Amino acid sequence: MAQVLEFKLPDLGEGLTEAEIVRWLVQVGDVVAVDQPVVEVETAKAMVEVPCPYGGVVTARFGEEGTELPVGAPLITVAVGAPVSGGPEVPAEGAEGSGNVLVGYGTSEAPARRRRVRSARPEPAASVTPASVAAAPAPVLPAAPALPGVPAGETDRSAGPVPVISPLVRRLARENNLDLRELTGSGPEGLILRADVENVLRGAVPREQAAQSPSGSSAHIGSRRVPLKGVRGAVADKLSRSRREIPDATCWVDADATELMRARAAMNASGGPKISLLALLARICTAALARFPELNSTVDLAAREVVQFDHVHLGFAAQTERGLVVPVVRDAHARDAEGLTAEFTRLIEAARDGRLTPADLTGGTFTLNNYGVFGVDGSTPIINHPEAAMLGVGRIIPKPWVHEGELAVRQVVQLSLAFDHRVCDGGTAGGFLRHVADCVEQPAVLLRTL
Repeated sequence: MAQVLEFKLPDLGEGLTEAEIVRWLVQVGDVVAVDQPVVEVETAKAMVEVPCPYGGVVTARFGEEGTELPVGAPLITVAVGAPVSGGPEVPAEGAEGSGNVLVGYGTSEAPARRRRVRSARPEPAASVTPASVAAAPAPVLPAAPALPGVPAGETDRSAGPVPVISPLVRRLARENNLDLRELTGSGPEGLILRADVENVLRGAVPREQAAQSPSGSSAHIGSRRVPLKGVRGAVADKLSRSRREIPDATCWVDADATELMRARAAMNASGGPKISLLALLARICTAALARFPELNSTVDLAAREVVQFDHVHLGFAAQTERGLVVPVVRDAHARDAEGLTAEFTRLIEAARDGRLTPADLTGGTFTLNNYGVFGVDGSTPIINHPEAAMLGVGRIIPKPWVHEGELAVRQVVQLSLAFDHRVCDGGTAGGFLRHVADCVEQPAVLLRTL
């Protein structure tokens, strides 16, 4: 006798309360194994696949692609122990649940099957109730709305002639009634990027502009409203909280990075794995934090205590198609330059592909922000709450500099430190920044601190 179990959207951790359905990975009537991913969702922090803790036949799905669901809302129902196409019953594995259900947080063990198994019969699978396996037909979900210009029966994720791989780009086009087949992509091999869609939308007037504003007046001609949700909403909330709660201060210094650039060139000429500049800056940060641990901390307001960490989980700002994200390198203090380079590369690739997990984006104790990649010299960083400090690095460019008593052209960089004035005074912050600058100017100084 089959048992119908309801699988709800699990707690995604880190205060996340909702997620948007990006792509269903199963259909009604499919047979799923324990811990098999059944849906891809987007949270305010990352795109994640959600595995089902039950094995059996999918009898219902809840929510169309693009729908936001709160944590605890039903996702699917699964008939455990249901017969499939007149064959043997699906084993009742997972009837008690597999425990952890979120990819990236460690499920029980790899599922026996990862591929989708469909019923041999062309008609929909029978609906299953606790009392009867074949009491009623399986629920039929309404088809998802087609993308404007896409023939009925096709979905906006079909492998048709539209060169789009990002579900976010497709959703943005769908929400604004834009036919992606009319666009020319600027990405590799004509790939349509989010920027391509946004460029078209800037020249159009969305339908909602005809609506009245809350005050009753007409919306401004040529304006449009962009919802603060998803990644952008999470960033807005975090930055606002940082400004509200943290009494921050900023100090900065110019440094001669000529010797650091030469040291990196020499390291990369040795024939081993290439070392990134970001990895060298990270190595300098961890060495400076070992000397000034006050800045590797957080403030516990409830206990009125400063919590200093004995490890450095180093966050770094990364701009992606989805917006600004801050992946975290775990135990950065224990990694050498080669190991840091490899981890930065892995996290950057995952960020660009939308594969970062919530675990990749949380738990940082200090942030390194290399805004020099945007071609700017300086900035006053906003601290990544609940951390206590952030080091900003501008572009490295040739500038006149007094070197060994003579005017010369050197590779100069501006370093800026934003810090929580509750965890330390200016002397500590200045000492940290000066030590970073000394290591940049004379990399041998770093060797003395290792």
